[in-house]
Amino acid sequence: MEETGQIKRALLDASAGAISGGISRTVTSPLDVIKIRFQVQLEPTSSWALLRGDLSGSSKYTGMSQATKDILREEGLPGFWRGNVPALLMVMPYTAIQFAVLHKLKTFASGSSKTVDHLSISPYLSYISGGLAGCAATVGSYPFDLLRTILASQGEPKVYPTMRSALFDIISTRGFRGLYAGLSPTLVEIVPYAGLQFGTYDTFKRWAMTWNRSRSFNTSSTTDHSLSSFQLFICGLAAGTCAKLVCHPLDVVKKRFQIEGLQRHPKYGARVDHRAYKNMFDALQRILQSEGWHGLYKGIVPSTIKAAPAGAVTFVAYEFTSDWLESILS
Repeated sequence: MEETGQIKRALLDASAGAISGGISRTVTSPLDVIKIRFQVQLEPTSSWALLRGDLSGSSKYTGMSQATKDILREEGLPGFWRGNVPALLMVMPYTAIQFAVLHKLKTFASGSSKTVDHLSISPYLSYISGGLAGCAATVGSYPFDLLRTILASQGEPKVYPTMRSALFDIISTRGFRGLYAGLSPTLVEIVPYAGLQFGTYDTFKRWAMTWNRSRSFNTSSTTDHSLSSFQLFICGLAAGTCAKLVCHPLDVVKKRFQIEGLQRHPKYGARVDHRAYKNMFDALQRILQSEGWHGLYKGIVPSTIKAAPAGAVTFVAYEFTSDWLESILS
C-alpha cells in the first residue's frame, strides 16, 4: 500500500512538473531564441564593441531590440518559437524528472512526504537536492536540448528544415555520442544552477512565510500563513534570476559545444569549427582569449529577462498543478 502511494506521488510530481515546464517554456520561448542567437555568435554585440572600441559592424545581432526586429522581419512571429517542439520535448521530461526526484530526495531528508514539511530541512540539503535532481533530469532529456539549440540558432534560410533532418545529420557526422555534445559543461552548470534555483526558492519561501507570520502576529490576525500566488511568483522570480546570473558562462560554453562543426548560413557570422574546443576548460580559456570576459556573458540580458519569469511561471504553475492533481486523486 505504501509502495502504491509512493508511485502515485511520483506520478503526481512528474505530471505537475511536465505541465509547469511546458507552460513556462512556451511563454518564454522568444527570449530563449534571442539568447541562443547571441550565445552562438562569435562576433561581439554592440554594447561590448563600444567598450572595446570595436565598431567594425560585422555582427549579425547587435542588441536586444535590433535582434528582435531582425528576427521578426526575416522569419516572422514563428521565428521566436523556432525549436520550440524539441524544447518542449526536452523541458517536459526534464521538469517531470526534476520535480519527481526532488520530492523523493526531500522526502528522504525530512522523513515526511508532505510538501509543507520539506521547508523544515536544512537549506544546504535544499541546495544539494536541487543539484542532484537537476543532474538526473539533464541526463534524461539532453538530446532534445541539443536539437532545440541547433534549430533555434540556425535562422533563415534554414539549414535543417525539420528536427528529424537535424537528428540524422548529427548522427551521421558525429555518431550517437554527438547527441550528448556539451554534456560535461551542462552537468557542471546544472548542479550549481538547479541547486541555487531550488535552494534559493525554498529560502525565499521561508522568509515570506516568516514575514506572513510576523505580520499576522502584529495585527492579531488568525488568517492562514500560506503564501499567495503573487508571493510564490516573486520567490520564483528571485530564484531564477540569482541562478542565471551565477551560471550563465557555463551555458555559453555548452551552446558552443552543441553547435560546433554544424552548418550555419554565412550571414549569421563565423561558425564554430568542428573540435574547436578540446574540453570545457579549453573552451573557457579560448573564449576569454578571443572574446574577453564579455564573451562568457553573451546573451546575459535576454537570458536574465527570460530566467526570471521562467522560474516564476514554473514554480507557480507547479504549485497550483500539484495541488489541483492532489485534490483530484485524493
